[in-house]
This record gives sequence, C-alpha cells and structure tokens, in this order.
Amino acid sequence: MNRIYNFSAGPSMLPLEVLEQCAAEMTNYNGSGMSVMEMSHRSPVYDAIIKETEADFRKLMNIPDNYKVLFLQGGASTQFAAIPLNLMKSGKADYVVSGQFSGKAFKEAKKYGDAKCIATSEDKTFSYIPEITPDMVREDADYVHVCYNNTIFGTKYPEVPNVGDKVLVADMSSCITSEPVDVTKFGVIYAGAQKNMAPAGLTVVIIREDLMGNAREDIPTMLDYKTMADNDSMYNTPPCYAIYVAGLVYKWALKNGGLEAMKERNEKKAALLYDFLDNSKLFKPTAEKKYRSMMNVCFVTGDADLDKKFCKEASAAGFENLKGHRSVGGMRASIYNAMPAEGVEALVEFMKKFEAENL
Repeated sequence: MNRIYNFSAGPSMLPLEVLEQCAAEMTNYNGSGMSVMEMSHRSPVYDAIIKETEADFRKLMNIPDNYKVLFLQGGASTQFAAIPLNLMKSGKADYVVSGQFSGKAFKEAKKYGDAKCIATSEDKTFSYIPEITPDMVREDADYVHVCYNNTIFGTKYPEVPNVGDKVLVADMSSCITSEPVDVTKFGVIYAGAQKNMAPAGLTVVIIREDLMGNAREDIPTMLDYKTMADNDSMYNTPPCYAIYVAGLVYKWALKNGGLEAMKERNEKKAALLYDFLDNSKLFKPTAEKKYRSMMNVCFVTGDADLDKKFCKEASAAGFENLKGHRSVGGMRASIYNAMPAEGVEALVEFMKKFEAENL
C-alpha cells in the first residue's frame, strides 16, 4: 500500500530514505552477516556505530567538548526523576509548568526535595508560555527546569528563558534537532528520541561535565549520569537499534543542510498551516501566536462532533493521527523534520475542502 501522511506526535514518522536504508541493512549490516538488532553491543561493529552516531549528533547540534552525550533508556519521563537525583545538591529546584509533561516533571521532583513552581500557564489551558525573569528564581535553587516545546498544547519557548546564573535544564523531546540551539546556555538538555530522531526506546541526554558526580548516595545506579558517562552509555545493554536509526537520521539531517536548513523547512511548513488556520472560518488555532510551536500545530472547530468527523474523514483520505491528545481533544498536526512540505500542503487542501462542505 502507499504510505500515508503520518501526523502522529510520537512515535512519529521517520525520513523515508532512512527507513529504506534500515530495510536494506536489516538482515546484513555492512557485511557483518547480522542485523544491528542481533549483534553484541560489545562488538567492534556496534562500537563503531555508537561512536559515529555520537560524533554526528555532536556535529549536528554543535555540542561543545565539555558536554557529555548519553544514550539512555526509560523515556524522557525517567529523566523527571534523574534530574533532581543528580542535580539537587541543596535540595531545591525551580520549575516552570507550561503543559502536561513539565507538570509531571515538577510533581516527580517534589518527591526528592523542595521543588517550587515559579510560573505556570495553567490559567489559560497552557495556551502560552509563562514569562520568567532571574528575580523569580530562588537564590539557593540548584537549577531551573523547563519543557521547551509542549507537544500536547502546541506551544514553544520563543527564546531561551533568562534564569540568570542558574543551571537551565530543558526537556526538548518534541523539538530537538528542529532548529539550531545554543547548547552552552543549558546545563542539561534531554529528549525522548521518538519524535524527531529515532524509534521509541532511546532517550538522549546532553549534560555539562561539571554537573555530574553530585548525585545522591541512594540514587539508582541506572539513573546516575556519571556512571553512564564513565561507561560511554554502555553500563548495560543500550537501545542498540534505536541508536543505529538515530545515527542514520543525524546523517540525513547533516546531508540536507543541518539544523539551519531544518529550521527553514520547518518554519515554511508551520507558516503554511498557521496562515490557513488564521484565515479559516471553521478551524481555529489554540496556541497564542507568539508561542506557537513549529512542531505541533493544535486546532479546533469549536464543535466536538465536527472535530470527530474531520478526523474520521481525514484518516480516510490518508491523513493519519490528527486527533488531539485525549486530555484536550480537538486536532493536532505534528510536522516534525521528516514530514515533507507536500504533506502539509495536501493537508491544507483537504482542510479547505472540509471547510467548504461543513460551513
């Protein structure tokens, strides 16, 4: 069957040429006679894969030498606990709650110390990003945690938040590699890979070296960043195949112009969809304009039954996974790096047709 346009928020679509290379190498990777799925993670063949993947990721993200890259398991949600267990030296940390996942991170951190919510956008159903200034951050807080792009609500930080001299920690699960990021402005960046980088199962952590080695004594070994860094992400068996796919995606992004080119492509795709929504008589975007995500475009008709009809007809027309998150309803088009411009163009044409038939 023909491939559909997959607007899933995650696991999400991967570049077609990456999938085709995975298929070609499925049973015999690089003349090894084995699939990457079945080779030892301690073998020279796999050692070359993980090292090349890290090197390409560093090049793509322009990661300085004083930052470690960790390839971990457990999803970004496991990092909700790992962050306070590794970084809460004084027992205090400040959180910005701008959506569901930052809320979960805040709730988890409260188990391990004095976590404080210093700003939230819950008052307007997380339709904007709350502004913060250095004076809002507690002097004795060890770090400030933010979720850089909110998948469920379709919002994103328009610029790096100013937290003064505090360590900034960012969950970038749904926007990593979508545009250039100055890694030096962050102490830790973490991301589940299943939205913009690889299949589900891999979590990437970028951490400044001086922030390691201060973990609580009772931290689970698997959550200690220093343990993982000292063992080159090989303390135990890593998510081998997902790391291999991530490496192919990084090469694809580098070949296609790197993150500057990704940003340009993503801005054009998002502008096309938002321009239609802003002028539509039926559909309305839900995020405030200043804070709109390039990756997750959320919208509604204002009629729950009509929303369901739209999703059903869209699916029949080859536009899958447009239903909004179960907690908010409506629709959401996730247009990550791998979504081609023609997919967004086709969706807009379908929405125009649906609007004409349902006004």
